[in-house]
Amino acid sequence: MSEVSRYAAAAAVLGGAAGVMAYAVRGRSSSLLAPSVYHGARDRRSIALTFDDGPSESTPDLLNLLEKFGVRATFFQCGANVRRLPSISREVLAAGHEVGNHSDSHPRLYFKNGSFIARELSSAQETIAAITGSAPRFFRAPYGVRWFGLREAQRRLDLLGVMWTTIGVDWKLPVNPVVTRLLQGAGNGAILCLHDGRILEKRPNIRVTLEAVNQIVPKLIDRGFHFETISEILCPTKNSQTE
Repeated sequence: MSEVSRYAAAAAVLGGAAGVMAYAVRGRSSSLLAPSVYHGARDRRSIALTFDDGPSESTPDLLNLLEKFGVRATFFQCGANVRRLPSISREVLAAGHEVGNHSDSHPRLYFKNGSFIARELSSAQETIAAITGSAPRFFRAPYGVRWFGLREAQRRLDLLGVMWTTIGVDWKLPVNPVVTRLLQGAGNGAILCLHDGRILEKRPNIRVTLEAVNQIVPKLIDRGFHFETISEILCPTKNSQTE
């Protein structure tokens, strides 16, 4: 083998390894670094609306909108925001929605050690359980980034990772592209990701999120979909609705 061929072979191996690593860290269907799901049962006309980064001062507006449509959703909350707005976190559960763990301070987990990752998950878990009286069963990694050590942290807290089928990018896109993304990504068992907060920002403007929900929910209902929490969409036998 010539020197050029050896370099080419080495580059191909490195490129393949980089691709596997990128998939492990960010791939929506990856469970390489921790158990994770990104959709529910595909044989039922059900969709899960999920909201990240809350609670925020804007969350009650979203709760009112969901109540208008009779829709239950899952809120992945940051421990720091729950401590700042405990009554709103409790309000989410009181309205019949589900609460998940979204870490304590919303860091990117890559290149963090196992102890750091464990603290982020356990601090949020303890905060949510103490303030709401309900310990989360599901975890969504901030930015969708998984890393080494996450598997053990989830195992200790009995948390299942939840990614998304489609993400709205509602923190930076205008309403129309957000609505288009979500409607195009809607399908049986889809998990749709939006945000009722903006990381740890106080009093965030979530107008785009609210308007997107106001538009997509009636359209999806007209298509024959119904809305479920993550627990329901992953465990359809627990849901009384049948297709």
